[in-house]
Amino acid sequence: MTFNEFKYERPDLDKVKKALEEKLDLINTGKDLKTEIKAAYDLFKINDDVQSMSTLCAVRNSIDTTDEFYEKEQEFFDENGPVLREYEQSFLEKLLDSPHRAGLEKEFGKLMFDRGELARKTFKPEIIPDLQVENKLSTEYGKLTASAKIEFQGGVYNLSQMAPFLQDLNRETRHQAQLAVSKFFQDNEAQFDRIYDEMVKVRTKIAKTLGYENFVQLGYDRFGRTDYNAKDVKTYRDQIYEDIVPLVNELNQRKAKRLGIAEPKSYDLTLSFLSGNPKPKGDRAWQVERAKKMYDEMSPETSKFFNFMLEHELLELDAKPGKQGGGYCTYIPNHNAPFIFANFNGTSHDVDVLTHEAGHAFQVYSSRDQIPDYRWPTMEAAEIHSMSMEFLAWPWIDSFFLEDTAKYKFSHLAGAVSFLPYGASVDEFQHGVYEHPELTPDERKALWRKIEKKYLPFKDYDDDLFMEKGTFWFRQGHIFGSPFYYIDYTLAQVCAFQYWIKHQENRKEALDSYLALCKLGGSKSFLGLVNAANLKNPFKKGTVKEIVKPIRAYLDSVNDLAL
Repeated sequence: MTFNEFKYERPDLDKVKKALEEKLDLINTGKDLKTEIKAAYDLFKINDDVQSMSTLCAVRNSIDTTDEFYEKEQEFFDENGPVLREYEQSFLEKLLDSPHRAGLEKEFGKLMFDRGELARKTFKPEIIPDLQVENKLSTEYGKLTASAKIEFQGGVYNLSQMAPFLQDLNRETRHQAQLAVSKFFQDNEAQFDRIYDEMVKVRTKIAKTLGYENFVQLGYDRFGRTDYNAKDVKTYRDQIYEDIVPLVNELNQRKAKRLGIAEPKSYDLTLSFLSGNPKPKGDRAWQVERAKKMYDEMSPETSKFFNFMLEHELLELDAKPGKQGGGYCTYIPNHNAPFIFANFNGTSHDVDVLTHEAGHAFQVYSSRDQIPDYRWPTMEAAEIHSMSMEFLAWPWIDSFFLEDTAKYKFSHLAGAVSFLPYGASVDEFQHGVYEHPELTPDERKALWRKIEKKYLPFKDYDDDLFMEKGTFWFRQGHIFGSPFYYIDYTLAQVCAFQYWIKHQENRKEALDSYLALCKLGGSKSFLGLVNAANLKNPFKKGTVKEIVKPIRAYLDSVNDLAL
């Protein structure tokens, strides 16, 4: 079957609850170990059935946010997801408290139980109404950003479709494009402020109900972070400030020189070369054809995976009206099928997002036989696979960019390094917000601008007064929908850089290590996976300084003025 033939049917909640209750009655109720293990596998299957429908609904809703049927179905899951969470919680509690826990740990691995102890702390039935509010606010934010209809140069565009104008060779086009995008956010400022203010309040309320001091540790616990805390992340952010910000400042000075701009503004940051940013030399179908050749040649494992994706039409890549912005990869358990969602816009981002999301998809495809808890790693580890895949694609990247290959490689690596300070600023902002939930919307904006000036001191908004007052974060969906997730991208990037370094030294060894890492899925914690792959711990002081040396050497070896 292809994706469009995957059948969607709203789960019958009463039947689901009854089936869950029957299986739950077999765990921690005096039965033997074998019965408890069998009941656990049955519960995995019931949850997979519900998850498959929930994911199909979410994907189809994001492909067309104006489709009333899937809009209603999404409301159903927003409403009932937290109710079913109560059963998941009960399952965890029963496993954790079972007299056969040692035998269950042997069957399912200790990590599931370590994460279970964290999850136990993050849920009580009394927070269900607040979780429902949180879900609805996230959906509302997604709809608000998807509703953008930006009039520009005689056309009407959504946020994704404005990207080419923001990279245009003509400086005034870039300038006006930035102002046009800002105007959408300014026109909806009160909405963004209200949604986020309500999110901060409801999350703080949830945290207090669960006995936390504030939402910060709850945010960490929700992501199942078992081996590091906010203090470790602060040490890591400090490394980015000390070792990466100076390099990014230099890269921006080099860029200004390339562009012949004495005083670069924020709308100049997205353009890398006067000859134009590197662009893929063909449309979506052309790029997918080249991706197929690349994955066929990379390894038998990647070939099998990508052909599976094509055969079942599991790539949704074109930008179109009513489609949610951004890109993601998800997984439909009952079809053993990863799914890639993106919005191609004719920029190098198309290749980045294709290789990035293919990294996620390949990882979950490689570990699809693991129990549900271990199909995906925790978020920061999951991003290692996606970001590393972007670099593992380098030997084939010329087939996408042709004469722009050297330009792409330079801007890809420079862009990945330049991303780290932004990622750190998003994280520091969220710590500030949730440590001080009493801040007003205006105080939050002032906090953002202060942090932005620390990590991105080169960012001058010129006459864009709306951005200057500290509103750029409105467009960062993770701040709204996945608090404390964004630092994961930077942690993974530091690990992916290590794969880039390994790949330069020995392509086969790097790929073998990567394939083995993908098979592990989430069966180890973040640092457990880092150790298993023989990567350096990003939290350890000095790691970032060491990793940045070969990157700096490569960037310094390129005569970027000639590109």
